[in-house]
Amino acid sequence: MGIVNVTPDSFSDGGRFAKPQAAVNRALQLVAEGADILDIGGESTRPYADRVSVEEELQRVLPVIESLAKQTPTPISIDTSKAAVAKAASAAGAEIINDVTGLTGDPEMLEVAFATGAGLCAMHMQGTPQTMQDDPQYDDVVPDIFSYLKKRRDALLAAGIVAARICLDPGIGFGKTHQHNFTLMAYCGRFHELGCPLLVGHSRKGFLAKLLSDKQADRTAATVGGAMALAAQGVQVLRVHDVRSVHEALLAFEASGGIDGEATLLAE
Repeated sequence: MGIVNVTPDSFSDGGRFAKPQAAVNRALQLVAEGADILDIGGESTRPYADRVSVEEELQRVLPVIESLAKQTPTPISIDTSKAAVAKAASAAGAEIINDVTGLTGDPEMLEVAFATGAGLCAMHMQGTPQTMQDDPQYDDVVPDIFSYLKKRRDALLAAGIVAARICLDPGIGFGKTHQHNFTLMAYCGRFHELGCPLLVGHSRKGFLAKLLSDKQADRTAATVGGAMALAAQGVQVLRVHDVRSVHEALLAFEASGGIDGEATLLAE
């Protein structure tokens, strides 16, 4: 799932692909490197990011989605928590709605999700991007997030969304301490009990810097290592910046025995 940040302020690549043609070129590069899905986002969800209006978000993402839909058969995902953006993006060619609020941030999102027939990714986040890293607390992080994702899955099913359209994401870095993130990475396989494909987005995130002697390093090697740990647990969708590095590591992993099934690259 290739994620392209059409934003000026994303934590890793803010501003690099803010212009439509730059974003399209980046997306096509990611496909060439092995991305299976392209996830287009027009609003940063990094900690303390400013919100943007529906109009501004649409101006950022629609030209990119429309262009890509004409140039590649690779499925396109819209990374948004706004129903109006999801609806317009679906009409422009997006096939997946990737919502960091678990489809709870906009009261009209469930209706749009049902009407479009899109695939859905529901993520866990404690708080909002503006508050989530203030002081994240859990009784027990894995069971707590398991319970939340189970409730979101059940709510989607009750709304008429078929199970085959639902993907779940424990939300690495969204309202979690560094230790919460490492614990979730270690026990991600537990979430298979929910019966939906899993998506994990750990790429280049700050908790990985805790492992590195150079805190300013780009965290590519740490991202690849984490991706292999997730692949070993059967995580189906890996959200990464460095598609080529992770793709080549997965090829070696699978050729060396790996596990049953294949990992899909969600590239940023």
